[in-house]
Amino acid sequence: MKIFNKKLGGRIKALRDSFKLSQEDVAKKLGISRVSLSQIENGERKLTAEEVAKLSIIFKIDADILLNLKRDVEVIIKKSREYNMNKQKPEIRISVPQKNLDKFKEVLLYILNKVGSRPNIGETVLYKLLYFIDFDFYEKYENQLIGAAYIKNHYGPTPVEFKEIIKEMKNKDLVEVKNKYFQYDQRKYLPLRSANLALLNGNEIKAIDEVLEKLSDMNAQQISDYSHEDVPWQTTEDGEIIDYESVFYRTLPYSVRTYSDDEEDIR
Repeated sequence: MKIFNKKLGGRIKALRDSFKLSQEDVAKKLGISRVSLSQIENGERKLTAEEVAKLSIIFKIDADILLNLKRDVEVIIKKSREYNMNKQKPEIRISVPQKNLDKFKEVLLYILNKVGSRPNIGETVLYKLLYFIDFDFYEKYENQLIGAAYIKNHYGPTPVEFKEIIKEMKNKDLVEVKNKYFQYDQRKYLPLRSANLALLNGNEIKAIDEVLEKLSDMNAQQISDYSHEDVPWQTTEDGEIIDYESVFYRTLPYSVRTYSDDEEDIR
């Protein structure tokens, strides 16, 4: 039982990390102290049935999957014309179509080529720039640019697919650099090639440029605080996927669309 508790605790920690939630965030949702959650993650404390049920809601998986330690739970990039019929373990998937994957890479490279060398542009700032690019474009054109899935956490919107896509790009399209920004640890990404602009149309490039002009001078704390005042973030529960449709309830200065009188009445 001790081995099971330790393995289960490790799974909970891995899930929490993948959702970019702190121990305080999850402990609050469970109605326990951070110390108790730390004991659970270290295998020193058993979960109650009620806590298992709450964790299944927090991490959006069935309780039986959470407790089945032989079953993988991970983000999988779905490639076009690629499916492995010989997988031994079923997996929980967040599928990213190839066209979205390709566009995500080029948008990220476009951003990095324009502002990536600035000292304030670390991973946290990139998360928020991608979020505002995606959600601003959706509000203005009612169509997705990248269409990434963003989770609400303590630090602001976080693109779920980012880490897996970075793995595919590292040392081919970009390099990862770890350094300090003032007293804080920072992870930066620097491009190894230019973006393929053939995959981006004029409206998409314009939308990216507008966000970069408006927000790329902010540091991680400033842009995180700024994202916390946006309606899509405010109307989403912690740990939940932010709904793109919520952009149509934005107020100034976040709204980027000029609405007609009829549209204002609908809003």
